[in-house]
Amino acid sequence: MIEGSVLVLGGARSGKSRCGERLAEESGLEPVYLATGEPGDAEMAARIAAHRARRGESWRTIEEPLELESALAREAAPGRALLVDCLTLWLSNIMAAGAAAEERIARLAAAVARLPGLVIFVANEVGLGLVPETPLGRAFRDVQGRLNQAMAEACDRVILMVAGLPLVLKREAA
Repeated sequence: MIEGSVLVLGGARSGKSRCGERLAEESGLEPVYLATGEPGDAEMAARIAAHRARRGESWRTIEEPLELESALAREAAPGRALLVDCLTLWLSNIMAAGAAAEERIARLAAAVARLPGLVIFVANEVGLGLVPETPLGRAFRDVQGRLNQAMAEACDRVILMVAGLPLVLKREAA
């Protein structure tokens, strides 16, 4: 797959980011990392640093915690493999900012078909664990589930990562 869209889902430490990185690198296209996370504390800063070190110098990194749709429109291009890591942090950011999450999800999913090049989205599958204890936690889990469903429908290919192993849930049409 040289062009199109891929959604890589998985739980914490399932290997989803590494899978997305591998897909971008194996494409032979220019790798661009679109980061949605922000270093709000020392632990998150260390995670971000580890991701950067693992990717190496060949990757260009763009940080965009909120305006993902605009960044995609600006950065997706033929000859480029754009990795968005991750949709879960983006959703958390927009919900914390008080943005209309459902509207933003619809806009993002609608934009996927128009994006040139290879675009890989990473997202957490949060619906497989315990029911969150708090109303906010339950609301987030529900909206994340709707985001994942919308993106799975919009993307050409969907991969579920489990224990570092990819399970292809949806393949692009031949």
